[in-house]
Formats: sequence, C-alpha cells, structure tokens
Amino acid sequence: MHTRLSSVKNKFLLTAGALLLASAALSPLSIAHAADKTSVKVGIMSGEDEDVWREVIKQAAAKGLTVKTVIFNDYNQPNEALQNGEVDANAFQHQPFLNNQIKVNHYDIVRVGDTAVWPIGLYSKKVKSAKALKEGAVIGVPNDPSNEARGLMLLEQQGLIKLKPGVGIAATTADITANPHHLKIKELDSGIIGRSVPDLDAAVVNTDWALKSGLTAEDRIAQEPVKDNPYNNFIAVKKENVSAPWVKTLVASYQNDAVKTVFDKVYKGTGETAW
Repeated sequence: MHTRLSSVKNKFLLTAGALLLASAALSPLSIAHAADKTSVKVGIMSGEDEDVWREVIKQAAAKGLTVKTVIFNDYNQPNEALQNGEVDANAFQHQPFLNNQIKVNHYDIVRVGDTAVWPIGLYSKKVKSAKALKEGAVIGVPNDPSNEARGLMLLEQQGLIKLKPGVGIAATTADITANPHHLKIKELDSGIIGRSVPDLDAAVVNTDWALKSGLTAEDRIAQEPVKDNPYNNFIAVKKENVSAPWVKTLVASYQNDAVKTVFDKVYKGTGETAW
C-alpha cells in the first residue's frame, strides 16, 4: 500500500511540474515571442504605391520577413481590414485621417513608422495661378473630413478664403469666415475629384488621385508646404502589435535608400519620403 501511495504521489508531482513548466512557457515574454510573425499582410492603395511596395517586399525578404500586399481602392477599407485582422498592417494614411477614423469607428490602430508625404495641390485646366481664379469660381474639395480641412487650409494659404482662427485640421466649410471672391465650394469624393477638374474652375486633389486622373505638375496652380507638414503618411498596426519584432522589420524594410530610389522614380517629385 505504501508503494502504491508513493507512486501516486510521484505522478502528482510530475503532473504538477509539467503544469508549472507549461505555465512558464506561457509567460508574457514567451507569448510575445511566439506571436512574432515571419509572414504579414499589408493593406495599401492601388496605383503607384504598388511599385514602391514591390521593393519593400524585396527588402523585407532579405530580412527574413515575407510581405504580401492587399490592394484597396477605397480609403475607408484598409483600417476596417486592419481592425478586423484581415491584414496585419496598412500604409496609406496620415494622422488626421486616422484620428477621424478612430473617432467614428473606435479603431485600436496606431502609427509605427513614417513613409512619405504628398503635398496636396490645387489643380486647374482653366487658369495658371490661384490669383487668376474669377469671381464666383467653382472650387472642388475632398469631402472626407481630414482632407476637406487640408484643402480649405490650402485655399486660405492662397488668400482665397479665411477660416475661423484656430480651427486648423478640423476645418469644414462652416468655418469659412470670409469668401471675398464668392467662390462656390463643391465637396466631392476624393476618388472622383481629380477627374472632375476639367468641369470645375479648380479643385484640391490628393497627389495619388491626381496622378491616377492624369493631372500633371503643369496643372497644379498651388501646393501646401512640405516642411512641418502634419500629413505625413505612415505604416499603422493594431496597438497590441506595436512591440512585435516583425513591426520593426517591416518599418526598416520601407525606410531605406533602395525604397527611396524607387519612390522618387515612381512619384516623379510629387511626393517625398518622410523618415
């Protein structure tokens, strides 16, 4: 009987030991390490950025990280996909845009590494300068909150309108306090505003959509400043992944001279790398 009890006791101790080892294996440090990835999906917008990310993919592969890009055509989709776990990261937006998306959708998404900045421009097929716009001219601006504010600030910088003091990147058409030239501000979807330029007197167009719409530097009659620009684009991930090793590798795979060379070739001076 004593031998049998000892055997049971030994089995209990062995089982307890195994549980302790399992518990140790599941410590926060170990879980974080185990959660690291060797393959990730990154949401980007269709167009020229696809060419840039082909180089990023090469750079990541050399660092042991496989990157697959998931292409989107709607600005609202990449953050939703990231929040839902359909992609591991995205790279397409600036901070004011993300801030608004978080406010509306309560996303748990954060910025982890800057990529580039595309100064938004005022384009026209009818005049060669902002000062040449006629009384009552129809001006298109993007209708999403962050880019509309950006467009209105550009119009203010050109002396075309005045905005409520201090409104900054939260500006809407309701914040216009002076419109001496009686401009008609027309809010349009970012995806179609570039193609609408011939039908308007001028329009504020994001650089990527300007390129897709066939607009050139010759059509750009004004541009926001590059220095201290709050609209730098960046790579974003869910907050829970900020410290994951693959995130650092992904950022480094973008922020290097090889990618800058491809970026400059693809965007032909319309954008600048921002790291």
